[in-house]
Amino acid sequence: MKPDSDRKAPMDRSSQARKEWMGVLARTGTDRLETAFARLDPEPRFEHLRPPEVGMALVRARAEARGERFNLGEMTMCRCSIRLADGSVGHGFVAGRDKRHAELAALFDALLQDPESGPVLRRTLIEPLAASLDRDRRARNAKTAATRVNFFTMVRGED
Repeated sequence: MKPDSDRKAPMDRSSQARKEWMGVLARTGTDRLETAFARLDPEPRFEHLRPPEVGMALVRARAEARGERFNLGEMTMCRCSIRLADGSVGHGFVAGRDKRHAELAALFDALLQDPESGPVLRRTLIEPLAASLDRDRRARNAKTAATRVNFFTMVRGED
């Protein structure tokens, strides 16, 4: 039987959507989020529940993608939690030390949860950013594939 930490609970539709947009926000550059923030009218008022802070997170991996989990190492990350004036709470978690990136991710997370502004932001912000990230990933993969070398072992008889 697998340990509890390896079990995955079923995720409802809204949780899955939130997981996806938080991933997009975390992988998008701060400059693009700043541009989107500047377009918000009116600019949302918020308070920090947890101001942006830099820390470390343990990275876990699996041997050969399916084997036993092991601790790969630690990475630097930044997190932030905010509350909008209407009471909505947002969280931002990003790799690296960029406090503003974590703050903007938390802000957009809170805005995306709003039933009125959320669908519009998903269509005008998250979907274009996700498409751009996907194009960038495909371009990197194509560039990498062009230089891939396949190694194999050949047995040359017995000694």
